[in-house]
Amino acid sequence: MAERGVEAGSPLGSTKPFAAFEWLIAGRYLRARRKEGFISVIAGFSFLGITLGVATLIIVMAVMNGFRTELLNKILGINGHVVAQPLDGSLTDYAPVAQRLEGVPGVKFVIPLVEGQALASSQAGANGVLVRGVRAQDLGKLTLVSRTIREGTLENFDDGGGVLIGKRLAEQLGLHAGDTITLVSPRGAVTPMGVTPRIKGYRVAAIFEIGMSEYDGAFVFMPLSEAQAYFNREDDVTGIEIYLDRPDSIDAVKPKLQEAADRPLYLLDWRDRNKTFFSALEVERNVMFLILTLIVLVAALNIISGLIMLVKDKGRDIAILRTMGMTRGAVMRVFLITGASIGVVGTLAGFALGMLVCWNVEGIRAFLAYLTGTELFSPEVYFLSRLPADPDARETATVVLMALVLSVFATLYPAWRAASLEPIEALRNE
Repeated sequence: MAERGVEAGSPLGSTKPFAAFEWLIAGRYLRARRKEGFISVIAGFSFLGITLGVATLIIVMAVMNGFRTELLNKILGINGHVVAQPLDGSLTDYAPVAQRLEGVPGVKFVIPLVEGQALASSQAGANGVLVRGVRAQDLGKLTLVSRTIREGTLENFDDGGGVLIGKRLAEQLGLHAGDTITLVSPRGAVTPMGVTPRIKGYRVAAIFEIGMSEYDGAFVFMPLSEAQAYFNREDDVTGIEIYLDRPDSIDAVKPKLQEAADRPLYLLDWRDRNKTFFSALEVERNVMFLILTLIVLVAALNIISGLIMLVKDKGRDIAILRTMGMTRGAVMRVFLITGASIGVVGTLAGFALGMLVCWNVEGIRAFLAYLTGTELFSPEVYFLSRLPADPDARETATVVLMALVLSVFATLYPAWRAASLEPIEALRNE
């Protein structure tokens, strides 16, 4: 009763929570002093750990988001969202079927095509390729290809007899626009001696660069009529690729496509074709988040140890403040401010650092590659020719909020311990 009376009637006891003097004391405890050097080092490492942890989390999640977005855009930009293949014989009526499918609400455009594998060769070497026969009007719809022409032109594509190849393939075979590329198909003409390979040379009409090494090094676009003749299709196509306005609306559009086709078709969507790949990306992304969260957690534990040592070092100060009328709540708030300041400032610094790196990640990669003389982001391994970063506002906010919560919770036990310190015991132990 007497203690409560002293606290209520004293100047310190009558102040509001988080008053100016509490911030003043907390600020004084944050400033390094010679005899508290080790505590200051722990606080510094805690700040650095939270900063690097938050920054690393933001950067890694942004890069993985960028990977998924870029790969999805590239894959769906050159491959149909849905591929329709015949179930009851050849697709010789592809023109009317394509017209009916294109009329389905939600369908952006459709492309009938002939697809087959071949060996592309030149005097410089050879490489396996995927040949796609398309009409010039349909090739213009594939903006990822038609708008990334680096050499040559697409004019008179249907009549010119030329082919369109990727930049990476052109570099591997030492070809430029106007040169000749030789295509070898194992399924050629039927003779009394059996099936002989078909070998034919084509003029390189143009060279494109999508920015995805797998496509730039393996795709060859050929006029549809020429591809039908080359692969012995006889006015037939291997399938019809359907591009939707919204790739996520497949489940709603699929039944309408089946009905509009007016013939049995096997519909394979992009999720089924790339399920394993994108599932692996999602698992890797979640595991990386959990692993990197441990960095922030370790930094928060450093805050606990640093504050406990500070409480022990400041036992005499706490006892004097308590005898002057400072409440237990005020003492707790002082150490809460001290520890939370490290966490909050460290989180904000990590957020700023992370966003700065995300906005300049490709420039940083190029600089480090130049500095070390190595290729830090190989297109053959990572599929893309540049390092993407796409920070997601919700994920970034989650990382910042998580770091702030961990930092605040880390201060609760040391602050409670400081508030529980009895003035008489503290002075007696000095």
